[in-house]
Amino acid sequence: MDKEIKNKLFLAPAAQLDLVKTFECGQCFRWEQDESSVYKGVAHGKALSIWRDGEGIFCDAPESDLSIWRNYLDLETDYDCPAAVFTEPEYLKTCAEYGKGIRILRQEPWEALCSFIISQCNNIPRIKQIIGTLCRLYGEKLDDGIYSFPDARTIAALSESELAPLRCGYRAPYILSAARAVCEGSLDFDALAAMPADDAFTELKRLQGVGSKVASCFMLYGLHRMDSFPIDTWMKKALDRHFPKDYDPAVLGSFAGLAQQYIFFYARTNEEW
Repeated sequence: MDKEIKNKLFLAPAAQLDLVKTFECGQCFRWEQDESSVYKGVAHGKALSIWRDGEGIFCDAPESDLSIWRNYLDLETDYDCPAAVFTEPEYLKTCAEYGKGIRILRQEPWEALCSFIISQCNNIPRIKQIIGTLCRLYGEKLDDGIYSFPDARTIAALSESELAPLRCGYRAPYILSAARAVCEGSLDFDALAAMPADDAFTELKRLQGVGSKVASCFMLYGLHRMDSFPIDTWMKKALDRHFPKDYDPAVLGSFAGLAQQYIFFYARTNEEW
């Protein structure tokens, strides 16, 4: 890494956290790698640069923020034990070995919900563009020209015309509806995190424009409910091609979401359809 960094804080061994796999596996949209292989992004209102140096992962955060970033990167969770049971079918074992180093980020719930509403019927570059515009217009400017994700109250006060610069099309009323539900209290993230998975899933689908895929993605990425197993086009193809016809992802248990990320990352990286 060529650039000079004021702070250099050790976060984790490189074997525990693979930055490329974690930030490029489709679970988040606000991390970008520069020419020096440094990832820059923002979470929970804080900007961060993070990179690999030898066998370690380092960042430029002050030491007082170490616990915030370790929690965000889910570094206190043991992924080796659940991954060790992902052995059948053989394709799942291959995916787990290939995806080692992925962490399921503990994202801020409102940001995750809004992001995955934007993600529906969309591609990653365009999702990033829409979210970037949203943050520049209505977020708070942080270090290095990075903007925070605007809170639900800020978005709830907007009109559809004020979201027009995002060019997010039919998703605009869905974004506003979700923001207003959060502000009014009819959507309670703490309650969703505590209730049974089926009940949380049903409750989320009451939101305008939130179908099964967005609801399950939000449960995994926004509530860190690791038993959630989102199925999109890539996952459907992988399941149809490599798993038994009657395969039920529920057999993967409380870490089904980790298995989903391994499968999704491997399929997008290696499969030819």
